[in-house]
Amino acid sequence: MTKAKKGVRRRTALTKDRVLSAAVKLADSEGIESLSMRKLASRLRVEAMSLYNHVANKDEILDGIVDKIVSEIEVPTVGGDWRVEMHRRSTSAHEVLMRHQWATMLIVSRVNVGPAMLHFVDSTIGCLVEAGFSYAAADHAWNAIDSYVYGFTLQKLNFPFAPEEYAEVAKAYLPQIPEEQYPYLHGMSQEVIAGRHDGLHDLEFGLKLILDGLEELRGS
Repeated sequence: MTKAKKGVRRRTALTKDRVLSAAVKLADSEGIESLSMRKLASRLRVEAMSLYNHVANKDEILDGIVDKIVSEIEVPTVGGDWRVEMHRRSTSAHEVLMRHQWATMLIVSRVNVGPAMLHFVDSTIGCLVEAGFSYAAADHAWNAIDSYVYGFTLQKLNFPFAPEEYAEVAKAYLPQIPEEQYPYLHGMSQEVIAGRHDGLHDLEFGLKLILDGLEELRGS
C-alpha cells in the first residue's frame, strides 16, 4: 500500500525525451504543420510554459524529433560488406520515413547535428572508407544514395494515385495521349492498362543501379 491516496494517479515526470516522443506522435497523427507548443502541452496535459524547462523553443523540438527519427534507421557496420550495409541502410531509411511521413522534408531542409545523426553519418562514411573509397568518393557516394532514397520517398508519399488505380487512370488519360502524337507514352499506357506492366515505382531498381555504379568507382 503506497502513501498516495487511493484513486489518485501519480503524474509521470516531464522530461525532454518525453516531450520529443509526444512531438513525434503528434506529427505522425496530425502532420508536422500541426506541431505547436500549445498542442504539445495539451497532449502532455501540462501548461505550455512548463515545456520551456526542457526545450528552448520549437526549433529545438524540430531538431530533436529529427534525431529521434534518424535513430530508428539501421546504422551501417564499419568494416562490413559496404554494398550489403548501404543496401540495408537505404531500405531501412525508406521504411522509417514512410512511417513518419513528415520527416523527410525536415531532414533535407535543416542542419542536423544531433547525436543520432552524427553517429549515422560517421558510420556511413566509415563503412565506405574502410571498403576502399576515398573520403571524397565516400562523400559523393552517400549523398547520391540519400538523394535517391529521399527523392523516391517523397515521390511515393506525394504521388496522386494509389497503385491499384494505375490501370484505370491510364485508361482514363489515354484519349489525351493519342498514339500518333505521343507514340511511346501511349505504348507505355497500353502496357499498364493491359496488366503487362504494373507501373509501380521500384526502390530496388534505382538502388541497384547506384550501387553497381559505385562498385565500378571503387574498383577504379
